[in-house]
Amino acid sequence: MLAGLAALVVLVALVGGVPYALLTFIGPPLRPELLDLETFTSRVGPSTIVAVLVLLVWLAWFQLFACVLVEVYAGVRRVGMPARVPLSGGTQALANKLVGAVLLLFTTGAMLAPIAKLTPTPAAPPVTAVAYSAPIVEKTLETNKTKKVYVVQPPHGRHHESLWEIAEKCLGDGRRYPEIYRLNQAKAQPDGTRLKMADLIRPGWVLDMPDDARNVHIVPVDQPRDQTLREHPGRAQVPDDGRAHAEVEKEKRGSAKHRLPEQQDQRRQEAEQQPIVRESQNNELVEYLAGASLAAAGLLLVLARRRREQLWRRVFGRRIARPRGDAAEAEVALRLGGDAPGARILDVGLRVLGAELARQNRTPPIVYAAHLSPRTLDLWVHPPDPDPPAPWTAEDGGQVWRLPAHEGRLLPDRTSPWGARAGDHDHTQPGGAPYPGLVSIGTNVHGRVLIDLEAAQGLINVRGPQTTAALAALAVELATNRWSDRMRVTLVGFGEELTAIAPDRIRAVGGLAEVLPELEAAAAPRREVLTGRISGSPRDAHYLLSAVAPTHEEARRLALLARRDTAGYVVAGDVPHATWTLEITDDGKAKITELGFEVDAQLLPRRHYRALVELFRTAGRLDGEDIPEADPLPGLHPPAVEIRMLGPIEVLGLGPLEDGRLALATELLVYLATHPGGVHPVVLGGVLWPRGVQDLVRDATIARVAEWLGPRHLLTDEAGRLRLGPEVRTDWALFRELVRRSHGDRMARAVLLEKALGLVRGPLLTGRPPGRYAWLAAEDLEYDVAAEVADAAHQLCEIRLGQDQPDAAVAAVRAALLLAADDEGLWRDLLRATHATEDVVRLRAVVEGLTRRAASHPYGGGMAPETEALIEELLPTWRIHVVRESSA
Repeated sequence: MLAGLAALVVLVALVGGVPYALLTFIGPPLRPELLDLETFTSRVGPSTIVAVLVLLVWLAWFQLFACVLVEVYAGVRRVGMPARVPLSGGTQALANKLVGAVLLLFTTGAMLAPIAKLTPTPAAPPVTAVAYSAPIVEKTLETNKTKKVYVVQPPHGRHHESLWEIAEKCLGDGRRYPEIYRLNQAKAQPDGTRLKMADLIRPGWVLDMPDDARNVHIVPVDQPRDQTLREHPGRAQVPDDGRAHAEVEKEKRGSAKHRLPEQQDQRRQEAEQQPIVRESQNNELVEYLAGASLAAAGLLLVLARRRREQLWRRVFGRRIARPRGDAAEAEVALRLGGDAPGARILDVGLRVLGAELARQNRTPPIVYAAHLSPRTLDLWVHPPDPDPPAPWTAEDGGQVWRLPAHEGRLLPDRTSPWGARAGDHDHTQPGGAPYPGLVSIGTNVHGRVLIDLEAAQGLINVRGPQTTAALAALAVELATNRWSDRMRVTLVGFGEELTAIAPDRIRAVGGLAEVLPELEAAAAPRREVLTGRISGSPRDAHYLLSAVAPTHEEARRLALLARRDTAGYVVAGDVPHATWTLEITDDGKAKITELGFEVDAQLLPRRHYRALVELFRTAGRLDGEDIPEADPLPGLHPPAVEIRMLGPIEVLGLGPLEDGRLALATELLVYLATHPGGVHPVVLGGVLWPRGVQDLVRDATIARVAEWLGPRHLLTDEAGRLRLGPEVRTDWALFRELVRRSHGDRMARAVLLEKALGLVRGPLLTGRPPGRYAWLAAEDLEYDVAAEVADAAHQLCEIRLGQDQPDAAVAAVRAALLLAADDEGLWRDLLRATHATEDVVRLRAVVEGLTRRAASHPYGGGMAPETEALIEELLPTWRIHVVRESSA
């Protein structure tokens, strides 16, 4: 309070006292001397100098006043980090400290006011709820023997915790973050580091909290921090689905209501125990691969393209090969962490930037780093330029070009026609990707940090105990990102297997001597390459990543090459005269001292590297796998509860459930429905929350679903496994039963197949929430559904064509295409069935639609050669029409 009062006095003196004193003793900002135009052409006298100094003092005060307004607005409205006032670094820092202290004063006063009104009575020991026990058990603790602590959470996707968020979560007001900072300033943390800056906290740190904090842990005052971390792991505090602590508290309050009667006594005993976190058995894979959000998005895009090519050659009665073991878990991790929206903003935003610069005949600036957060994409440019093309804006005097995320989401995708939005200038067709060398080195508390390998204009030296893991992570993201076009990545001394991921982009060699002559011959000046990229005549972007330390002569040649070539050279070992040094520390940090970066490093250790390679090798297999036979259903009568999966997700036959809980409950039902043998709750927790979940949240969710279903629809066997009752059925199970029966009844085969295809309403599990159902990557379901639906449609198409009913054949194929649109065999069936109608116009419409789809498919790849050959046979003139449309 004393500090707040002092800050209030200083603030009043600066904001009100300074202008009062200036007006009283000196005068207004513009004195008469400055209003006389002859002053600027005549000899300058003392009065003119004094007038200029007075104006400067007034301008300094106006700058301070603007900083105070910005800081007050940010503090009162709780907007988080305040906006920056241009050219006001030190002044705004002073205003921040003063305003923060004053706001803290009013917060403290609000807390003390009700206390002052209380009648003086003997103090009772405080009653404190033990955070995250189930149910909440109140214990009386002596304040001088215990303290409250908070464990900083690991990142969830791109989100990292800050002191402001912790203050809002635990103290009810983000403006109270200085209290947490003062309590922990310079105190040793479990990783050996100390809190030195309020905006730099790390996952796993144990923070002492004020006495009124909620949602925290109670520990003895003398307990070491590392012991606290062992007993209260950070992951136990926040469920994987991203809900805040308030949601966890909601789970606790509801757990007793929804708990099954036989669980009550057991829960009372468990209330005194520490929470148990159940994690995926392959959580290490999830931790690394899901954290590499941009690389994960690129890998998923390339993987989808491979799967599409597998479907081109799928044989009737067999599904495409699916991954297993670590490869399957790797795909689960990629689906969990892939940041497709962020990758799109980076891709489209950079291409729009390049297109606008080309339209204005401007050379793109050097972008030496980028920062991608949920709110913005920032580019650090050199030299500073305060005039970036719209919708980009300039910050920090033009040192940063910023694209707000909401603007980036509105930009048209590069696969769509480029045009203008209302009120905007026209965007021209982009000439290419201006900055293909941007690649992630890791994350900080606000988002993902990227560097441009070309911007170093010299060698980048990588050092540390995990050098190869860092190089592998760089290689995978470079080779799969969507913000580059023509790319070559040369790996020296490692990564031969990575060619399985991107053989058109990656090559591996044994030593630098193999590639140096070629690189020296192909070197190109930077300005020429940058201009070519945005004007439509790009050269291949080339990056060399070497895990082999160069000899003295190789280092000399590389250094000379890197200075004159537009490429990126990252070399391990002790390399003299490197422009940048990327240091990977023992604790997994990535540091570039020259740029002032220290982030959590993006790494690809050996196990994850092998898992990715196996995943892509599986996606290259063309032999396929047999589809397991379906278990017969006892009957076809309508079920009491139906779970619809062949299209938008629906659960029919049950009462309403809160929207906030419906998605998770539905996913739980889908998983149980596709595992009729039963699932143990621990396994179920690892599936629905791959990064781990508290037992309380898991059990409360199961109990809620049990109440929603009713006791006869959710059963538990002797081993504790959960399974759905016989009156719960999926449309997928009904589809398989109808197809199975069609095999034994030739007379009713067509009718049964039509009924089966009538159940298809769209892609499998349409409308699933982002980040959910990642477990499908490790299951047969997606592969079986696509194959069996396509095969049923093929059978029915053949039957209807044999009965001379081409329109019915077309309808059968189109029904299957709602779900299995990437199965090229279905498109060939549609071509043959449409040709059988003898309607050339209709056939040409199908061909044109298929051609447009192949050209603009998000996974690329065109169409299968067999499909092109069939079109040539059925409609020989199709290429002429395609060329005319392209010309038009």
